[in-house]
Amino acid sequence: MRRRSHRSLLIALAVLLAITVVLVLRQKAPPEAARLLPESDAIVYIHLKTVRTATHFDTTPVVRSPDYQRFVDATGIVPERDLDAVAFALHRMPDPKGPNGPVAYSEVFEGRFDGMKLARYLASIASAKETYAGHDIYTIPVEGRNLRVAQVGYDTIAASNMPTAEQIHSMLDRHRASALWTPGSSLLAARYSEVPLLSQAWAIGHIGLPFAENGKISLLGLELPLNEDTDLVASLRYSGSVHLRIEEIAPTEDAARHTVETMTTLLSILRGIQSAQPAETPGAQAMRTLIDSVEVKHDKDRAVLTASATTDEVKALTSAANAPPTSSVDATPAPVRASKH
Repeated sequence: MRRRSHRSLLIALAVLLAITVVLVLRQKAPPEAARLLPESDAIVYIHLKTVRTATHFDTTPVVRSPDYQRFVDATGIVPERDLDAVAFALHRMPDPKGPNGPVAYSEVFEGRFDGMKLARYLASIASAKETYAGHDIYTIPVEGRNLRVAQVGYDTIAASNMPTAEQIHSMLDRHRASALWTPGSSLLAARYSEVPLLSQAWAIGHIGLPFAENGKISLLGLELPLNEDTDLVASLRYSGSVHLRIEEIAPTEDAARHTVETMTTLLSILRGIQSAQPAETPGAQAMRTLIDSVEVKHDKDRAVLTASATTDEVKALTSAANAPPTSSVDATPAPVRASKH
């Protein structure tokens, strides 16, 4: 009887140890949505469920385009309510002025979907359908490019607008191989360990690609002292306030030092511009507080920028960005002309 008790205890301990190992691996491993992504130049991940809980952005009225509304009506999916996590892979295109533009995207969406409704909707707008690894892949023409979409699981959708099906096939292969035990793409394996713990949103790689122009990164009309090939690790973390951290991985210490010096100069200019803004300008005080919180530091071959803002300040900035532009032009409506039939 005593030996049987010892054996039962050992089995229980072994099971407990196995569960602990799995939980630790899951905690330290990148999110599954990111692990499913194919090889790429950059990765962006947002845990929308946490952001939604913190900001209640799903309660904000959304103005939908007719196509967007048709999608919602046909599938029952309300993205701001039903999506829990999204991951994007950015692919640089060899010909920036070609038919596929400078950047293509592969995407993974996790949330709550009605698979039957979604499949019927995709089939109704698809120009072609392929079956791969037991999954239907729908090809949908969107703005001169082909978007391939597949339901990976009951709560997961994959998509890619790359010219070939290689990327969507790769995502289905990763899912079939049980992505928990694989590090994902080479970029994810190399850089995810540098993402700060408990970040609700993060990005790694050449994340300046969508903002690149003439080989430089431009943001809000301002050219930053960074090449489009610059490796960056950016993150957003919420803990009462929103904390932003962007880390440049420079090729040399001198390059990192130059970035810090240039960014410090740009911040001084921005602070001067903001101090001249009228206090009643929408979002002016929130923007001033945000810019004042920015710090830039040099650490060997790294240049690190940090900033923080309260949720109220973030809401004020968002409202100001979405506000209709004001104009001093006479707002008297033009006479209505009868249409010709």
